[in-house]
Amino acid sequence: MPKSHSKKNRHPRPKKSERRRQILLELKLRPHVRISELSERFGVSTETLRRDFDSLADEGLVARAHGGATAPTHGHLPSLDERATARIDEREQIGRRAAELISDGETVMIDSGSTTIEMARALAYRGTRCTVITNSIPVAMTLGHGAAEVILCPGEYLAAESAVIGTDTLEFLARFNVDRCMIGSSGFSKEGPSESVRGFAAVKRAMLQRAAARHLLVDSEKFGSKGLAHVGDLSTLKSIVVDKRPEGPLLSALTAANVEIIVTELRHVPVTQDGNKQIAEEKTA
Repeated sequence: MPKSHSKKNRHPRPKKSERRRQILLELKLRPHVRISELSERFGVSTETLRRDFDSLADEGLVARAHGGATAPTHGHLPSLDERATARIDEREQIGRRAAELISDGETVMIDSGSTTIEMARALAYRGTRCTVITNSIPVAMTLGHGAAEVILCPGEYLAAESAVIGTDTLEFLARFNVDRCMIGSSGFSKEGPSESVRGFAAVKRAMLQRAAARHLLVDSEKFGSKGLAHVGDLSTLKSIVVDKRPEGPLLSALTAANVEIIVTELRHVPVTQDGNKQIAEEKTA
């Protein structure tokens, strides 16, 4: 009499991380996936799939829809290359000042962004001997040939951001405890930092959870603005490094949350008769 084999034995259930990778792959191939369909395909309950979808939605990787999910649509967002050419002086100042907060021997998580890349350049120039964990390929490349030891996270690659995101990235970050994290944000209001780039908010939250000291690098142009996904309350931050001191409700909220405000401002740069700018001096307030 032939042996019977269950569907479960013929098709082993994929692990959670693999299941979520397959959900994201499906959304690259078609605009909408249904919980009932994937439940049968993966051999798991609809409740398990709902938790998968909710988790992916929290990470900004999918948009929940009735009975399933769709790929998120946030409209046009400036790419990393586009952001890197805007407010260069301000970001360089913030990056240099933030790099001064990191000491030899420290462990640091650094997220992806145009301002954190400037900080990585300053950190490499200073020759700080530290261990850096990052989801940003430009940050890793900038620090990889210097004094820092660099650990690059695994994950789903976002070409426009030269960074990785997703379940694998978050699970990897959860393995470490670090002295500091240095993150940027798309928006910054009295409710805290927020993010518009797909999947970045979850990475920032993971870094905040694993760091003893938490620093936000943000230029004043983002004051009062809000990205799609909330990253965390002001109380999660130790300090902010900014090019201009906040005012009004934002300043009041920062003071109430006991967040240190580190301001770096560029003094007036005189122009010589031959049209060349003299070297600018920085002042820290």
